[in-house]
Amino acid sequence: MTAAGPVHVRVPATVANLGPGFDALGLALDLVNEVEMEVLGEEEDPASATAEVEVQGEGEQELPGDASNRVAQAACLLWRQVRGRAPRLRLRCTNHIPLRSGLGSSAAAAVGGLVAAQRLLGGPLPPDELLALAWELEGHGDNAAPALAGGLTVLLPGARRFLRLDPPPLDVALALPDRRWSTEASRGVLPDQVPRQDAVFNLTASAALVASLALGRHDLLAIAMQDRLHQPHRLPHVPGAPEALEAAMGAGALGAALAGAGPAVVALAPPGLGEAVAGAMAAAFEAAGEPARPLACRPAGEGALGQA
Repeated sequence: MTAAGPVHVRVPATVANLGPGFDALGLALDLVNEVEMEVLGEEEDPASATAEVEVQGEGEQELPGDASNRVAQAACLLWRQVRGRAPRLRLRCTNHIPLRSGLGSSAAAAVGGLVAAQRLLGGPLPPDELLALAWELEGHGDNAAPALAGGLTVLLPGARRFLRLDPPPLDVALALPDRRWSTEASRGVLPDQVPRQDAVFNLTASAALVASLALGRHDLLAIAMQDRLHQPHRLPHVPGAPEALEAAMGAGALGAALAGAGPAVVALAPPGLGEAVAGAMAAAFEAAGEPARPLACRPAGEGALGQA
């Protein structure tokens, strides 16, 4: 095979859960990572993949520059499945999504590699199969689905499939503390069992959240974004986060929650209030002795697959 490419892919940041939608809901944001990929050739041995990876921006001092990079791993996984061979890759990754912050940086890397390889191969797989491969790399798909499709995504139970809704016309306010907390560590503080009343509460809240967003009933988000499954166990491990959530509501947010597993927090706000809400949350972190940066975004209607 001769050299092919380069192709260019933009992958959105994502925020999962949105409160009660634990491992089920995800929202794409207009903060993106960019992947430029070129295939220099192939090796007959599927285990012989190589990659030259240049990383700029977030993670440039710590992400690997070879085939162990998550973007390269994802591309090689798809290439082996479709071609039965190993590619020789050249990659440039321009990252704007902070690492281990609750904004789906790992999922964005996997999706970026998969979609870039998908384009170089002529688009052989449907979105659900790409989600399954991202799920294989990630262990869960609530960030991968909106990174692929954009908008608000809902995972289907018992299957690696998803539904997509158009994103809400709201601002997304974020506060990102300097500390990092991996998904693995955050899952380690969760109990193996929860009381029945808490499970019922979250079923009701997650259904209300999707309905409120779909119907434009943003006045109900403060109720619908409540959670009893994961946030009560995670918030004590994120100093300043409870105060930041309270500050968000005081600054005019419609609802607020941990961003995914944290440590970032997210609030949905009326258009034009995102910066003020983000600033209030960051100030609350600062007052608790935790430096944090504010970030105001908008939901993204386009995921990595939506580009020409």
